[in-house]
Amino acid sequence: MTISGSSTLGIKTVLHPVSDLAAAKAVYVALLGVAPQTDESYYVGFEAEGQHIGLVPGGGPQGMTSPVAYWHVSDIEAKLAEVTAAGATVKEPAHDVGGGRLVATVTDPDGNVLGLIQDR
Repeated sequence: MTISGSSTLGIKTVLHPVSDLAAAKAVYVALLGVAPQTDESYYVGFEAEGQHIGLVPGGGPQGMTSPVAYWHVSDIEAKLAEVTAAGATVKEPAHDVGGGRLVATVTDPDGNVLGLIQDR
């Protein structure tokens, strides 16, 4: 199957909901071998080997219950239209999370959550 005009750049971000941020942070520091790049009470983020790994206490405002992989795309609205036309359902519409970064989530036909990110 050939996809023309695909704007997907790949998975570069995975967010994990955690119940105990301090305990999770210790595990991820040991696993990744790096200190967090962002270390706040609402989010801890690591950059390791070209990947961004984020820890979200309590699943954050989006209510995450399992890890979510985020596909980096060049045009989030076009990709949302493409995946919803193919059968996905918008869970969280595209919105700015700061610095011009747009994020959205969709669910596939089995209820799996897929994330999309568009950077400026």
